[in-house]
Amino acid sequence: MTTSLHWRQSGVEVHKVVVGPFENNVFVVRCTESGDAVLIDAANEHEQLLELCTKLGVKRVLETHGHWDHIQAVPAMREAGYEVAVTARDAPRLKDVGYDVFIDDAEVIEVGRLRLRAIHNPGHTEGSISFHVEGTPLLFTGDTLFPGGPGNTTFEGGDFATIIHSIDTKLFTFPPDTIVLPGHGKDTTIGTERPHLAEWVERGW
Repeated sequence: MTTSLHWRQSGVEVHKVVVGPFENNVFVVRCTESGDAVLIDAANEHEQLLELCTKLGVKRVLETHGHWDHIQAVPAMREAGYEVAVTARDAPRLKDVGYDVFIDDAEVIEVGRLRLRAIHNPGHTEGSISFHVEGTPLLFTGDTLFPGGPGNTTFEGGDFATIIHSIDTKLFTFPPDTIVLPGHGKDTTIGTERPHLAEWVERGW
């Protein structure tokens, strides 16, 4: 179990595995006091994810958005009894794999004693969502914010001006030491990325 441990502080653990041909990050956020946990993005390699969920006490799955590389393991997760949540705007993208409940902007999701606040971040998709673990520096951004800039906006439902506004007004309001955990690649921080916003706007991607 410790091989997947990515970050820890009093009361909270983050586990991370990288799966599939697009090297998707899958995170488990776990309340160490209650043992309850949630999985963020059931992307691929469902056998590995189910094993992780069993070990870590995962109760439900949260999808940051509905692009196919982030939802390949959803059918197996649902079949195993895990509830899958997605925003209403991105739910149509899950029509082939299924989902169970909607996540609303500003909704607070309780995981044991932890509270994950949902942040609607349109631009990569219409319903993309990030999650901040209250009382920690953790911010899970899906494919909205990466080291070096915003996620791709050339796919259907993407819009560059929207993602820039979304990042600027909803993510760059967090403290500089906030840890950004994206849907692909390495962690970064708000303080590292914020100074480059104007460059991203100028380059247009």
